[in-house]
Amino acid sequence: MKKISEPQPEIKETGARQFVGQRIQTQLSENRTSELWQGFAPRIKEVEHRVPSGSFSLQVYFHDFMKEVFTPFTVFEKWAGVEVSDTSNIPTAMEILHIPAGRWAVFTYKGTAANFHIFAQYIYGIWLPTSGEQLDNRPHFEQMLPDYLGHGHPDAEELVWIPIK
Repeated sequence: MKKISEPQPEIKETGARQFVGQRIQTQLSENRTSELWQGFAPRIKEVEHRVPSGSFSLQVYFHDFMKEVFTPFTVFEKWAGVEVSDTSNIPTAMEILHIPAGRWAVFTYKGTAANFHIFAQYIYGIWLPTSGEQLDNRPHFEQMLPDYLGHGHPDAEELVWIPIK
């Protein structure tokens, strides 16, 4: 029987990036992601200077995130956004998120949003502890490319960006 290969990331280094979007504070036990996207998605075209890189679901964890156990009740900031080349003329009720330059472990996830937690458990529970890499204190995010099939489609692919030192 052939063993299914474990996903390996591409290690990338990027310059600083900027995003425009909307945010909420949430926790996994009361996942408000769909509420956030329902408010943001219809307004994407209002954002000027969009980079044609798709849309982004970003998580900003608080300063002590890497020192404490992450539970379903851990509060974090969730963003729905798009990358921009210029932050002038931001639409009403939207904000700017700046992400510093750094290294990233970039994984490709294929499947529905309902099964994403299994993939995340692999990244944080198996890959990260055995990789020799350490988490960095920058936002984590998922990138849905322009041809994204939607969170419920079994063939949907997204890029998962994990900040590393």
